Amino acid sequence: MTEETPEPRGRGAALADLARTLAGGLWFPLLFFFGFLLCYALPFHNPTPHDVRVAVSGPQAAREIRAGFDKASPGAFDIVTADSPADARRKVLDRDTEAAFAADARRPTLYLAKAEGALLEQAVTTAFRALVERQGGQLDTVELVPTASGDTSGTGLFYLTMSLNISAYISVMMLIRAHLTRRGKLLTLAGLSAFMSLVAYFIGRGLDIVPGEPLGILYLFLLSQAVAWVTYGLVPFVRQFIPGVAITLFVLLSIPSSGGAIPYQMVPAFFRALHPVFPLGNVIEALHGIFYFDGKGVLRPTLVLCAWLVFGLLLVVVGAVLARRKEHERAGAAAPEEPVEDPALEAPVPHAVTPGAHDPFGERTAVLGGEVFYDDGRPVPGVFITVLGHDGRQLLKTVTDEEGRWGAAGLPEDWVSVLALAKGHRPAASRVLPREGHVTRQDFVLAAPSAHAVPST
Repeated sequence: MTEETPEPRGRGAALADLARTLAGGLWFPLLFFFGFLLCYALPFHNPTPHDVRVAVSGPQAAREIRAGFDKASPGAFDIVTADSPADARRKVLDRDTEAAFAADARRPTLYLAKAEGALLEQAVTTAFRALVERQGGQLDTVELVPTASGDTSGTGLFYLTMSLNISAYISVMMLIRAHLTRRGKLLTLAGLSAFMSLVAYFIGRGLDIVPGEPLGILYLFLLSQAVAWVTYGLVPFVRQFIPGVAITLFVLLSIPSSGGAIPYQMVPAFFRALHPVFPLGNVIEALHGIFYFDGKGVLRPTLVLCAWLVFGLLLVVVGAVLARRKEHERAGAAAPEEPVEDPALEAPVPHAVTPGAHDPFGERTAVLGGEVFYDDGRPVPGVFITVLGHDGRQLLKTVTDEEGRWGAAGLPEDWVSVLALAKGHRPAASRVLPREGHVTRQDFVLAAPSAHAVPST
């Protein structure tokens, strides 16, 4: 009778490790792949009008046109009754409707607003021209709200705001591991947002993409800060998944629903429902009102942008409170943390630095450093300094300078061991915890060689 030899457990463990490695390395590109397919190819492949509001002068004409569109293009247009051609025209200027139609048998006229979207204007014009031609007439069109002369496609404002929307997310990713305090990072984000908002506005003016209305700078700043604060506030809660979460919110979902590239009335219902919620779509709505409609329709998007900013502030405050509570609970025993980083960006790595160096943000570059000197006060140059991680892996190796100083940067905020090895002396070691925004000092004192030298063997 022979015994059946079981499959070694090592193979299963190796396969599990491989699966975890692949999942950890491929989730981000796969998110991009499926996200762009579902959030760009799906809504943009066949733009079709949905519930586009058109004012029609006269109750009888409104009923007939509504019935005709309900039969030929159900759900495409929402016909609103206007008392007169002037009333219909006024509804466009007040942003109550996207277009207006004066049902005059001798001269049917369509009033349009290109500022609400060039593709939307084309779709409305095509539908009403076909309607008038079936009745044997010829349609006249009147452009009530044209875009700026440099924005012939009607999408210039979208690309202007999108640059701030994406840059705000990337700025947070770059600052996550910068050696700044929480306050320092938020102030840096605010200063960067102010700079980018000014630059974007004046570039828009220079290219004649937007009219001259400086109030738009404030809304560009609100957009950038809302995205930045929410992204930064989410970091403690989603940790290493923050790149995927932020891109899903502010790129994959926000851009298709913004109404900037394709009017939101021409995308599927899911993205139309997101349009009043996400900051990019709301800042475009507000800027359209400021630049082209004398401030009409600005209140609601302004409140939504402020709500995103308040949400980001709450996330930051709650994250800070939880971090402080966790630090108290650990009571000096730090658990290793997974680094939060954007897979598309190179993260800082442990490296030696010149003691006393400063980075562009005005903070000391080294998060760990110190001096090695004899017990009589003389510095000890040429001492080998090795920094080991909590798992015993060597993070970096450096040598003290002529004044006995050494420094290290790019270290994780986790317990590390520091070893000092000098010729003729016993090795010295210490365990320290580098902290974000601070320079942790670790000095070593060696006995003078004349008194305590270790004989060589």
